[in-house]
Amino acid sequence: MTTRHNGPNGSGPNGNAQGPLGHNHPPAQDHLHSHPRGEPPAAASRARDDDSLLADALMEGFDAAEDKASFLRMARIPSRLPGGEGEVLRLVDVELRRAYQVATASPGFNAQDLVYLPFPASLIRERATMVFVYVSLRGRRDVELGEMVQILKEGEERGER
Repeated sequence: MTTRHNGPNGSGPNGNAQGPLGHNHPPAQDHLHSHPRGEPPAAASRARDDDSLLADALMEGFDAAEDKASFLRMARIPSRLPGGEGEVLRLVDVELRRAYQVATASPGFNAQDLVYLPFPASLIRERATMVFVYVSLRGRRDVELGEMVQILKEGEERGER
């Protein structure tokens, strides 16, 4: 027995003439599962590239700056952020972190130990990031570089210059 997904007279399940919409049929609008917000791939890639360029410029500029405090002001890095319960967090540290992944380790199938795979020298790359450390009387908040880029973009959208 063959099951049909169409309604009466070959129409779609709701009587529409365009046929059924479902997993094996093209949707009524462009949609890719890898782009749940409906962003076209080019727009998402462009935004990622802009964010990445800004992040790289912040990190490289701060590292090279002779006057770190002036660089932070010029880059509009906030010296304070709102915290929970109305408290104010103050910027106290800016950390540049460099790491090198020299191997990978993952659980092995039905094994009691990790599967360890060292990288050849040609595959070892530096990864760098920047962390902004904010503190208050009650706590600490580490703001990663990507989050700071978002804070800066949101401030720019609100007209904070």
